[in-house]
Amino acid sequence: MNEDNLKAYRPNVGIVVVNRDGKVWLGHRFGMTGAYVWQFPQGGVDDGEELEPAAKRELYEETGMTSVELIGRTQDWVIYDFPPEVLAQKKIGRNFRGQKQIWFAYRFLGDDSEINLQAHGEQEFEAWEWCDLSEVMDRVVSFKRESYRAVIDTFKPLIS
Repeated sequence: MNEDNLKAYRPNVGIVVVNRDGKVWLGHRFGMTGAYVWQFPQGGVDDGEELEPAAKRELYEETGMTSVELIGRTQDWVIYDFPPEVLAQKKIGRNFRGQKQIWFAYRFLGDDSEINLQAHGEQEFEAWEWCDLSEVMDRVVSFKRESYRAVIDTFKPLIS
C-alpha cells in the first residue's frame, strides 16, 4: 500500500504481552457483551510520538503493566478496515477508513498484582486473563481477525 493510501488509516500500536508460562494477555472490552469482545491492548499514536513509547504508554494506560521487556515488533504496518457500524461512531471512526498498526511483543516480568485495569481515567477493559495463543482467534471481533492472524504468525516463534 502506498503512502497516500496509508493516510486514510489511523496510526495505532498494538501490544502482545506474554507471561513466563507462554500465555498471552487478553482483555474483555469494557461495557461490551457477546462472544467476540476480547482483544490485545492497542491505541492511537499521539502527534510526534515515537511508536515504542506509544506502545508502552498504551500498555500502561490500559493494563497498568510496566514490568515488560521488548521481544519483537512488526516491521510493516498491519492494516484493517472499520466495518460500517464502527465508521458510524464518531469516536472510533473519526474520518479514518480503518487503522494501521505497528505491533510490539513484550515479555511480562512482573507479578499479576501489577495489572490494574483502572490505571488510567478511561477504562478499556473490564476483565482480563492469560490464555493460549491458539485461543485468541476464536475470541476477537471478526473485522480484526485477519490482522490478528498476521500478528500471531509473526510473534508465534517468540512466544512458543
